[in-house]
Amino acid sequence: MQKWFYRFFIELTNHRLSSIILKKFSQSKLSAILIPSYVRIYKINQAEMEKELNEMRTLQELFTRKLKKDQRVINHETLSVISPVDGVIAETGQISQAKEIIVKDKHYSIAEMLGDNDLLTKYIGGDFIIIYLSPSHYHRIHSPISGVITKQWVLGKKSYPVNTLGLKHGKSPLSKNYRKITEIKVDDAHIAIVKVGAMFVNSIETTHTSEHLTKGEEMAYFSFGSTVILLFEKDKLRLNPISKADPHIRVGEVLGYLRD
Repeated sequence: MQKWFYRFFIELTNHRLSSIILKKFSQSKLSAILIPSYVRIYKINQAEMEKELNEMRTLQELFTRKLKKDQRVINHETLSVISPVDGVIAETGQISQAKEIIVKDKHYSIAEMLGDNDLLTKYIGGDFIIIYLSPSHYHRIHSPISGVITKQWVLGKKSYPVNTLGLKHGKSPLSKNYRKITEIKVDDAHIAIVKVGAMFVNSIETTHTSEHLTKGEEMAYFSFGSTVILLFEKDKLRLNPISKADPHIRVGEVLGYLRD
């Protein structure tokens, strides 16, 4: 009953019109009235922001805020894979031979998530990392490695919540939500970066213009908190131990290392 009610409510509100209204409001000057309370409720660190709070004209400017230079320390070891976002590591594991990952006891199809059977094959048996961004987090996305973009594509239309309730009761939000996917190649290794849209607001904006990405370089941003999924080929990643007591991570911190 709880799952049915949850899905009914989300379907009722997750309409194209409501998405447009929410997006328009967050981009309007009227939304600025909510900025002080938003900063207070989510305990946003104003000291690291590039702009002062009184320079923010809309709520979306706060969502997509940039940071002052050197606020995130990028690990530049040759084989390191860094976190592309500030967030919480929600899950790590392996992609099964059945082309699935298991998150919060739910099975998600990687075939559906990527929508490309030819590309999918190389990731079977590999590792995955899921990083969740709450509304309080810095929303810009950075490249986890230096490499060449081999493919970029967009899938999905609607977006269900990707928080704990969303993962438990939603209709496979990680593989069905609106998402922008970037595959990067470094030497003989590929990494797929799946940027998953949040509830209502499907806006994921790409900011890089070159086919080459440098580790730590900004590549996109969310207009609202959401999720990034990293997929690795089999035997290509040596994952750092993840602390269950403190799964928080920031841009530039090491997730693991590519194997020689």
